[in-house]
Amino acid sequence: MEVKSDLVLILDFGSQYTHLITRRIRALSVFSLCISGTSPLSSITALNPKVVILSGGPHSVHSDDSPSFPDGFVDWALSNGVFVLGICYGLQLIVQRLGGEVRVGQKQEYGRMEIEVEKSCGIFGGNKVGDKQVVWMSHGDEAARLPDGFEVVARSLQGAVAAVEDRGRRFYGLQYHPEVTHSPEGMETLRYFLFDVCGVNAGWKMEDVMDEEIKVINNTLAADDHVICALSGGVDSTVAATLVHKAIGDRLHCVFVDNGLLRYKERERVMETFERDLHLPVTCVDASDQFLSKLKGVVDPEMKRKIIGKEFICIFDAFAQELEQKLGKKPAFLVQGTLYPDVIESCPPPGSGRTHSHTIKSHHNVGGLPKDMKLKLIEPLKLLFKDEVRQLGKILKVPEPFLKRHPFPGPGLAVRVLGDVTEGNALDIVRQVDEIFIQSIKDAGIYDSIWQAFAVFLPVKSVGVQGDQRTHSYVVTLRAVTSQDGMTADWYCFESSFLKEVSQKICNNVRGVNRVTLDITSKPPSTIEWE
Repeated sequence: MEVKSDLVLILDFGSQYTHLITRRIRALSVFSLCISGTSPLSSITALNPKVVILSGGPHSVHSDDSPSFPDGFVDWALSNGVFVLGICYGLQLIVQRLGGEVRVGQKQEYGRMEIEVEKSCGIFGGNKVGDKQVVWMSHGDEAARLPDGFEVVARSLQGAVAAVEDRGRRFYGLQYHPEVTHSPEGMETLRYFLFDVCGVNAGWKMEDVMDEEIKVINNTLAADDHVICALSGGVDSTVAATLVHKAIGDRLHCVFVDNGLLRYKERERVMETFERDLHLPVTCVDASDQFLSKLKGVVDPEMKRKIIGKEFICIFDAFAQELEQKLGKKPAFLVQGTLYPDVIESCPPPGSGRTHSHTIKSHHNVGGLPKDMKLKLIEPLKLLFKDEVRQLGKILKVPEPFLKRHPFPGPGLAVRVLGDVTEGNALDIVRQVDEIFIQSIKDAGIYDSIWQAFAVFLPVKSVGVQGDQRTHSYVVTLRAVTSQDGMTADWYCFESSFLKEVSQKICNNVRGVNRVTLDITSKPPSTIEWE
């Protein structure tokens, strides 16, 4: 993707916060990408970054299998005038690889710590000597001896090195995480580093992204190529479809699949909106029996996702064959609303080769696709975060209700019913509970303050008393989170009166439920979805 901005490239060494660095830099109107920290040098140089940031990670530089940037990286950065910033583990890599010494810290530092500026220069040029700030530390090792040319510019109050730099060679390091909100002045430090130290030009705008993606789509497709788009009714697929439709017009053929895992009256509501507001040609395929029969007896969440992904592709292939008979030419491409967090969480980030971090989950539109899929993918949103997609949708004049919809996972209710989704009336229960919960949130006027809210069916029963009789019914849980991009999230704090009313509504109106719980876990350590 070409943008009118200098590229800041993040080399990912496995930190849970790496994606936040990417997001924070984009918030400054600077384009940033994340690739594996162990990518070959050719992958790094091909992107021609102005700045490279080495992320944190769970490793120690003393371990034999600890990841590191490729040989030749330092010489390339020096000879091409590239600025390098190491964060946490990234700082330790710089110190070790450039001839310094890293040792196990006498006092390990985790959580909020206070640091003090020792030299008002370079990365702390906007601060005065003696200035203090609270930062988020997470390290056991520490820099004991710096390489020649480096100096300490900030220390923790315990005396540990907190920031270093070699301005002559354009190498900098922070022992803490400026990208997290727990470092209140971290964003300003990144801003000062990029603009005042590195001289980066800001030019990351959604208008440019739209124009560039339309060019990419038109360059990818032949003039007579037809494209299928899987519409779910969510923000991602809607914006992706609108963008592709803007590029190729009536050569786009949309299909909405009822997989039997949709929310309450989702099919009717979504189809009406597609036709009335978006004016997109959409074919509705009822494949609920096909999906549910394949999911019968399956309890493993990853297996569910794989099965659902495979069935979706089978349906798209069949739809493509029908179009071939109608058009005389079989569509060769499938549009999907894959986002950057999907890519990051489902598989190694662009550059591949990563073996030092864990896959959190696989999405049906990323990890669940079969290797022998006949349709080629078009993923115009795969470098964007959710809030960026909403910005793009606004430019494309997608109706506001679509842009404000809470995210809904590709596997649908399959990841909100723990265990076998076909057992008993679990799907009916979770649909009814979810409808009451979401409608109550809307009635309370707090829907737009919540990133995502939904109900989860738990395959456990509890004893209760309803209508003066003892019951043995199911437990459901309610989940609502606040977030900026879905990569990290905090649980939403409801008023107790709201929760009391919702719980009463659910237990009084949903047969088979006698206990309502609330999920108050942030991400991390949990994910937003339950499976």
